[in-house]
Amino acid sequence: MADQASLLLRRQLKELTKKPVEGFSAGLVDDSNLFEWAVTVLGPPDTLYEGGFFNAVLKFPKDYPQSPPEMRFTSEMWHPNVFPDGKVCISILHPPGEDIYNPQESASERWSPVHTVESIVLSVISMLSSPNDESPANVDAAKMWREDRPEFKKRVARIVRRSQEML
Repeated sequence: MADQASLLLRRQLKELTKKPVEGFSAGLVDDSNLFEWAVTVLGPPDTLYEGGFFNAVLKFPKDYPQSPPEMRFTSEMWHPNVFPDGKVCISILHPPGEDIYNPQESASERWSPVHTVESIVLSVISMLSSPNDESPANVDAAKMWREDRPEFKKRVARIVRRSQEML
């Protein structure tokens, strides 16, 4: 399994190096490990995150693409769908099959082996544009998003500013 995963990840890395995708950059954390990628997500235009530079790590399991990777922001992030520890919570990163703890999510929204690094990161960029506060990973961020939007905007603006200062 790991050999198949290595081949696929090497191919995806080569493709992203040859043809970079607008909105993010990706590469290996360490050249000797294809299973851990460093990703920088650019805050999407016309969103609260615009202008920000958000670093994350994508960790792939040995049975990738049968199982999804885990994505975790290492930069500060305030978002309803990002756990306080930075772990990203979006449907396509949830394992396939039914989830008894999240019944409103259909199996078709979950991980599928057709997803690539590109489709994962583009989904995360989309998540930044439109938070889902129905099943939040960060309850405090979701509550602030719903009940005190001006304070939410201020907090995100501070995070964006700090991300720019880290360059």
